[in-house]
Amino acid sequence: MTQKDHKADDLNHILDRVEQMMKDGTLELLPMAEQGATEDLTPGGFDHLEPAGVAQMQIDPEAGRRIHGKPEPRVHIETFGCQMNEHDSEIMYGILAQMGYVKAQGPDDADLLLFNTCAVRESAVEHAFGRIGQLKPLKYTNPDLIIGVCGCVPQVEGQVERIKRMFPYLDLIFGTHNIHRLPELVERARSERETVVDVWESMGDDFPDILPAAREGDLKAWVTIMYGCDKHCTYCIVPTTRGKERSRPYEVILAEVQELARQGFKEITLLGQNVNAYGKDLYGRHGEGAFDFGDLIELIDRNSPGIERIRFTTNHPKDFTRKMVEQIARAEKVCEWFHLPVQSGSDSVLRRMKRSYNRKQYLRLVGWIRELIPDAVITTDIIVGFPGETEEEFQETLSLVEEVQYDAAFMFMYSERAGTPAAEMEDRLSVPEKKERLQRLMEVQNRIARAKNEARVGKVYDILVEGLDKGKPDVVFGRTRGNILVTFPGDESLRGRIVPVRITRAGTWTLEGELVESPVTLA
Repeated sequence: MTQKDHKADDLNHILDRVEQMMKDGTLELLPMAEQGATEDLTPGGFDHLEPAGVAQMQIDPEAGRRIHGKPEPRVHIETFGCQMNEHDSEIMYGILAQMGYVKAQGPDDADLLLFNTCAVRESAVEHAFGRIGQLKPLKYTNPDLIIGVCGCVPQVEGQVERIKRMFPYLDLIFGTHNIHRLPELVERARSERETVVDVWESMGDDFPDILPAAREGDLKAWVTIMYGCDKHCTYCIVPTTRGKERSRPYEVILAEVQELARQGFKEITLLGQNVNAYGKDLYGRHGEGAFDFGDLIELIDRNSPGIERIRFTTNHPKDFTRKMVEQIARAEKVCEWFHLPVQSGSDSVLRRMKRSYNRKQYLRLVGWIRELIPDAVITTDIIVGFPGETEEEFQETLSLVEEVQYDAAFMFMYSERAGTPAAEMEDRLSVPEKKERLQRLMEVQNRIARAKNEARVGKVYDILVEGLDKGKPDVVFGRTRGNILVTFPGDESLRGRIVPVRITRAGTWTLEGELVESPVTLA
């Protein structure tokens, strides 16, 4: 199958499907987002942090009242996609809280409604734009409602005009590089008759290093350490939607972590498209004595009293050095979980993907981790059916999975994205071929994951209890340091505690256990 007779499954075709559903009146078939309870937005409270030379926002606390003509206007944000998008929504909630907004129960009672979109995952794109269409009647029942679309999709070339044509009732469209301009944008959307469009190609010099954030929970928090990605993998739209790598100063990151500890958070996840590249743009090339990701890990580990666990995601094998692994191994609070996206086990496919490493180099990294942190949990991302992938190349992926013995894997059929080099490649596999290969890969990985979990039965692990299991008032859930989900009998009083749990039953992806009352040796 060649490029000419291949119907590209990119953003335009996804939006074609949504547009057709709008015409057919079938948008209600798409899943609806759950509505939450009304609550005050409590910002993360980082305004007081003032490291020298650090940019931060100045927000008018009366802005919301002025824009909507009433106190405590309500905002609802629907978020689609990855952790970066979820944290961006926390930041927008934080900004809006300082403007005087409170959270709405849902879209029906909102004065401001935002859709934070994802351009990477096909289902996320479809659901986001389906939701925008579903909620169109709200604009007619409440003409003063401000509706905006933000996130990654507006950053993709050509999509703004498509969005405006499909949804002419939108008041505001903006991207990922200027969420710090949200107060100004909302005010413009309220006063201007045309749709306000403000999409930047990159972060400006005025992008603040400190942004308020209204966290979703009170136990676990994301902490952005850098933005963007410079890798330009041929299948990936992220460099377009998120821009070039930009690290936050380590003083700002540490201050944010310490403030989270003061607020009672137990676990943080250091967040970035490629956390291992941290510091290159600020402190110089790695390997030349410059402050890097490993140094940041050590700094936070030693200077964050109250924080019990530190995680990080996502990694790029190219920038993950042995020095970093050694520093992680020495850090007491850093969890033994490594998400190492490999994408393919074939060197030729990796070259077409422009992944910047080969199979041997990847396995060397895995070897360092196994040597220095024997109990490490290693997970990955794998794409099957990349353009030109032969059966022999696919077999190399299967053999890599067998060799590494991943604890878990996110496995996908290749789905092209307009504007990426891979979208122009020929020699494509048919959908049935990709589905068949994905099924074979899943069978191998699921067998490995099940065996590794069964080996955990009888062992005792420290579990940070996150709350009640959904619909079960006498069962709680939490995760091991290796990020494996565990459920066990318990009540709400355990929430926020780290308790020893003996594993009694293994599934492919999760574990069940029982609380251990007497002192034991942990696994």
